[in-house]
Amino acid sequence: MQYNQFCPIAKATEILGEKWTILIIREILMGGRRFTELQRGLGDISPALLTGRLKTLEDKGMVVRRQIPGQRGYEYLPTEACQALLPIIISLGKWSLLWARHTILDEDFDVEFLMFYLERSIDPEKLIGDETVIKFRFADLSEQPNWWLLVQNNKTQICLKDPGKDVNVFFDCSVRTMHDVWMGDRTYKDAIKSGDLSVLGDPSLTRNVQSWLRPSAYIDADRAPIPA
Repeated sequence: MQYNQFCPIAKATEILGEKWTILIIREILMGGRRFTELQRGLGDISPALLTGRLKTLEDKGMVVRRQIPGQRGYEYLPTEACQALLPIIISLGKWSLLWARHTILDEDFDVEFLMFYLERSIDPEKLIGDETVIKFRFADLSEQPNWWLLVQNNKTQICLKDPGKDVNVFFDCSVRTMHDVWMGDRTYKDAIKSGDLSVLGDPSLTRNVQSWLRPSAYIDADRAPIPA
């Protein structure tokens, strides 16, 4: 992508303007390091395309690829130039909340993507003990309505099958409702009071969910309503 203009916006777009590039940078800035981690956060991107975009970002001085010690794979680390994009990425999201929410479609409320972000949002240090099991039942899904987050030894993983352990916290709602409370469109109190959300389990965890299930970075951002 060459615009042949000295305009700094044009020069920035030559690096960042191709499809998927901004989202790849988002994932790296959010802590994604391995190829498979980046794929999980990006969804429909093909492995070949992700490989190509990462190579371009490496050539442009945005990421550094390094061998994982003692393993065959690689990790991708943000350079100073990449890290400097974080406030810009956050600002872009805030702009979207005000001016692009009318473009959200029903199919954008993807449960796998939502669970990936909920997995990232768990703060194990705020949980009790070395193991916590959190179950989500999405009443609006006919296929795979049940999802689990298993937190062990300060690491969180998604389980698609019952891990066979006692559930400490149980969420029952729709995908849209869980999105709304995590993003900050609704409060937990409002969703529970309306009957759209049920949160059951250990009172020490259910009393203040946001202390261990951290909300979106945009929780306090101004926003337009999502279309009904």
